Order: sequence, then structure tokens, then C-alpha cells
Amino acid sequence: MSNAFYTIPEPVNEPVKFYAKGSLERKLLFEAYDEMYKRKIDVPMYINGVTIFTENRKEIRPPHDFKHVVGSYAIANSTHVEKAITTCLEAKLSWEQMPWQDRAAIFLKAAALIAGPYRYKINAATMIGQSKNAYQAEIDSACELIDFFNFNAKFLEEIYSSQPVSSKGIWNRTEYRPLEGFVYAITPFNFTAIAGNLPVAPVLMGNVCVWKPSESQMYSAKIIMDVLIEAGLPSGVINMVSGDPAMISNTVLKHKEFSGLHFTGSTKVFKTLWKQIALNLDQYINYPKIVGETGGKDFVWVHPSANIAQVGTALIRGAFEYQGQKCSAVSRAYIPKLMWNELKSFLNTELKTIKVGSPRESDNYINAVIHEASFDKLVDTIEFVKQSDDASIEFGGEYDKSVGYFVNPTIFVTTNPHFKTMEKELFGPILTIYLYEDADWEQTLTLVDTTSEYALTGAIFAKERAVISKATTLLRHSAGNFYINDKPTGAVVGQQPFGGARGSGTNDKAGSIYNLLRWVSPRTIKENFVPPTNYKYPFLEN
Repeated sequence: MSNAFYTIPEPVNEPVKFYAKGSLERKLLFEAYDEMYKRKIDVPMYINGVTIFTENRKEIRPPHDFKHVVGSYAIANSTHVEKAITTCLEAKLSWEQMPWQDRAAIFLKAAALIAGPYRYKINAATMIGQSKNAYQAEIDSACELIDFFNFNAKFLEEIYSSQPVSSKGIWNRTEYRPLEGFVYAITPFNFTAIAGNLPVAPVLMGNVCVWKPSESQMYSAKIIMDVLIEAGLPSGVINMVSGDPAMISNTVLKHKEFSGLHFTGSTKVFKTLWKQIALNLDQYINYPKIVGETGGKDFVWVHPSANIAQVGTALIRGAFEYQGQKCSAVSRAYIPKLMWNELKSFLNTELKTIKVGSPRESDNYINAVIHEASFDKLVDTIEFVKQSDDASIEFGGEYDKSVGYFVNPTIFVTTNPHFKTMEKELFGPILTIYLYEDADWEQTLTLVDTTSEYALTGAIFAKERAVISKATTLLRHSAGNFYINDKPTGAVVGQQPFGGARGSGTNDKAGSIYNLLRWVSPRTIKENFVPPTNYKYPFLEN
């Protein structure tokens, strides 16, 4: 019973720790890293509050040291997946009937646990399993995940408090029901925060969820489940299964009570799942909600009036942080020809100072790409450019997988605006630059808009306000997250809700109230305090 209208504490973005030399946070983080690197973990599946360890397991190997085994994770069969669905549905009634403030409290506590006792553990797990350096792990697995939990709780309160007007003698109300059935969350390797948010966002709104993490993110996925269990999440509300993606998805999507997909991953996989859902429509009890954030071929466009040091810094950070394995990473840039020599000099000077290696060494800006398949794809691209007449390697192009999957930051310059690497998503530390005639800056904006199937993030650099205004207008559909004189990465929860359109997804904006609205099915309730007792209206009088 609730005898008060509760107010969620006003969320504030989690302060970022910088892990400077000699700082306490650096000491505590690397102590956690070293301790976790030495011991082996067994990552189970979590079904109805039971940890399930299977004989069929797969090893977890750090991408930067793939000969070293830090643990293994369970591989599901279809029976496990079916049980995950069944027990989710069994937990559904009690979960959706739990007072909203009690649901919210679980995730507020989870945020506090990550900010406190779990901070270095979840960061270290992300560094080990996903090869992120200390700072990239901090802004992701600690700060952004904390922000998702805190801000979403506040958005929940705002949604529930949004009510219709009522006329005299009438009380109109809106109830924000969870969806019938269960939600399926598929999460990527590159952001621990996304892995936590995708199952939790629907669950916060009263839904239950089957969660399939990426096989390359299993270490930090375990830490997320440990946090949620300690925060008091009831058994069965989120069931985590791991293993063959096709088998798991086929089992889930054929169930009649499948009610929604929350997805981050490749455009190709998302389209395949959407088609699969469409073919199964006749057997579902409702039309499932489909929410997805997919690929990107993100751009930086530069006007001749832009500041060279600002542009160069944005290109280095935007293209090469976390090895370019961000869906928002800069992968194509449009630079005026008369600026190029000076910008090239700036880039070469700065890039020569970048070190590549294990995240355990704090001076390594670049770490390993996620796995061998990614490494091979990037190497094939580099070798292709070496033989091309339309492009050349301006910087980098080195790679090595003797110890880990290391690809050095690489810049191509092309004379063809539709060159392969200007259009194809690579998901690695590779940037392609097209040089345009300075006088053609406005026509080049049209080129930016029409070159790629994606529309996730993009940035423009210019000093002149008229140019900024023109570019912002012409590129209005080119990016769901648009940046002016800044790199197109690093969206902050509550400040820049994230998502794109076209081939980049459904643009439902993770980290905002708009995403949470996708996980409810509103019911309008009208109560008439003095119902009429005669059917006749005044117009019937002769």
C-alpha cells in the first residue's frame, strides 16, 4: 500500500574518475584487474534465481592476450531458453504488481553499488574481457551504467505522473501497463552500459526479460547480474542465457508471448530478426515492440573556417578511442584541400605519440580489437587499400596478432568519395578522409548526406554561424546525434539521448523518456461519478 506520492532523487551524471598517475582510483583499479586476471571465473546462466553451470562451456580470453584464459561461460541448449521464458512469465504478475517505487529502488541501489563497492570490479572486468583502457571502461561500465539506472528511475516517475485532464463529474486516468508477455534483450560487446540498460529499461517499467549478452562480453555481464541480485531483483525477472545466438533467438521468437525486442548490434542481424518477427506475427498475442540501435558510418565534415587543432583532436579521439569499436566512432571525414597539409602535419605529430598494447599498461591509448574475426576483417581492408588506385595509407596500417589482436590507428586518404571504406562499416581504428575543393563545401554536404545508408552520428566543424546553420539544416536527417564543433562520440545519459535512423535503427533514444515509453502499453480509464439515466439527448425534442 502506498500512502504518499514518492519523488525519485534528482539524478546527476556520475562524476568521471580520471585515473591520473599516483591517484587512489588508479591503484584500486589495477589491484582489482591483477586479482581478477590471475583467477579463473565460471560464468553461469541465471534462470529463475538459479545459477546454471553446463558441461558445454566456452573459454574467455582477453583480446589483448588471447593465450591467457580468465574463465569460461555456460552454453545453453533450447531447454534452458524455454525454461528462461517460462520462469520469466511465472515471475511477471508479482513483478508488475510491485509498487513502482519499490521497482525503482532496486535500480537506484544497483547504481549506488556500481558507484561504490563494484566500481573497480566492473571496470576491471570490462578492461579484461573487452580490452578497454581504464578511462574508456570508467566512462562506460561505471558512469554510463550508473546514469542509465538513476535517470531511468526519474523518467519512470515522470511518465507515471503524466495524466490527462478531466471534465466536470469525470475522472480520467492513464495507467502505464507493462507489455503482455516478455521482452527479449540482445546486447553487444562494446558497451557494458548498453548490456545493462537493454534488459533493465523494460524491466523497470514492469516487464520481464530474457537477456542474451554478447559472447565477447560475458565477464562484465556476470558482474551486472551480481549487482542486480545484490540490489534485490526478484528471481526470474531477468533471466540471462548465453550461447548460440541463432538457436536462442529462434526459440524466443517463436513463443506466442514474445512481446518486444530490445536490440543493439549489427544492421544485418537486426533486419534478419525483424523479418523473423514479421513471419511469426500470426502466432503472437500482440504486435511486438521492436527497438534497435544498429550500425553507423559516422562522419566529420569540416569547413575551411574551422580550427585545425580542434578538428585534429576530434578526429583522433572520435576515430580511435576504444579502437574505433563504437557505433558512434568517426570513420569518414570530409576535409577542405587547402587545410589538408597543415591538418596532416598535426595528425602525424599527434599520432606518433600514441601507444598500442594491453589496457593493464596505463599509457596505452589503443588496445586490442575484440576478436580474430574483427582483426582479419580490418587487415583485409588495409591490404585492399595498399593495392588500390583510389586510396592510400596516410598513417598507420600496421597490425600484429602474435599476442593480441592489435591494429594500429590507420588513416586512409581517398580521391573517390564513394570508395569502399567511405561507405562500409568497419568497426575498427580506421578513418578514411576525402579531400574536397574548398569552394564546393555546400555541395559536399549533399555528398555527406547521401553517401551512407546509416544515420547515427555526425559532426560539423566551422566558425561561421551561417555555415553552421546551413549545414545543420542540410544534414538534418543524416544523424540522430548531431554535433557542432565536437567529436560525434561520448553521448551522455540525460544530456544527449542516443540513437539514429535510416539503417542505424529505430531512433528510440536510449537514456531518455522516449525509450521507456516503448515498454508500456497505456490504458485510459474514464470514471463517471454521476452516470446518465436516460438515453435521450436534447436535440431529440421536436
